[in-house]
Amino acid sequence: MSDPGTAALRGAVDLSGLVRRASMPEGAPIDPDSGAFSADDASFGQVVELSQRVPVIVEFVDDRLPGSGVDAVIASYGGRLALARVDALANPQLVQAFQVQQVPLVAAVIAGRPLPLFAGSLPEPELRDLLEQVLQVAAQQGVAGTVGQEGPEGEPEPAPLPPLHQTAYDAIETGDYAAAIAAYEQAIRENPRDAEAVAGLAQVRLLARLGGDADEADRAFAAGDPETAFSLLLAAFDAGDAEERDRVRTRLLEYFEILGDDPRVGPARRALASRLL
Repeated sequence: MSDPGTAALRGAVDLSGLVRRASMPEGAPIDPDSGAFSADDASFGQVVELSQRVPVIVEFVDDRLPGSGVDAVIASYGGRLALARVDALANPQLVQAFQVQQVPLVAAVIAGRPLPLFAGSLPEPELRDLLEQVLQVAAQQGVAGTVGQEGPEGEPEPAPLPPLHQTAYDAIETGDYAAAIAAYEQAIRENPRDAEAVAGLAQVRLLARLGGDADEADRAFAAGDPETAFSLLLAAFDAGDAEERDRVRTRLLEYFEILGDDPRVGPARRALASRLL
């Protein structure tokens, strides 16, 4: 992975819209020397919060198997990286969200976005090179703090969420995507300009499909390859009837909402618009 701007280091799904903001859960403090802590389905919101200040490396592990060895290397970075260790057997929501196929699996979260890195283990020189690229990408996004800097206990409490948004977050945490979708849809009916609800609905619909009937486009998008997802859907649009074209248009618009101002959205949006003329 030589270019820190490649799709592999950009990710696709913005996790900040999929978890409740939470402080560090009791019993899972960050080790000030290694920057390591445990995370799970219920507490992953604190990973997203921390990733706004410090790049967080997420390691999915099975205690019966050897780890990736990333912890010892991260400890040498003096708090510039944090490490969240996730038990892959006990946290099915995170395993699904990160599309974990084998363990150990290592990803990063920067400013709320998951970035797939590698499965298994890497020689230390390659691992350090990869982590340097992660730090470069983080710096480009203004994420350049250190562990312990402006910790959760020193931050103001976030503003309460609107009731329907809170309902959606609570449903996501329990894996009830249908209830989350219903809550966001109601929020949009009440306020069609609720941009956070629109983006949240797109994200939860994607998560629901990934848990059941995801197609090749969804899997490519979730793996951090939106260009392939766009190409697949545009080809389906060209070959489909009116009903299929409407389905594809809706899916593409959802992808655009999830990616926000990502530069890859513009060409795909123009390609879709040219077909709708």
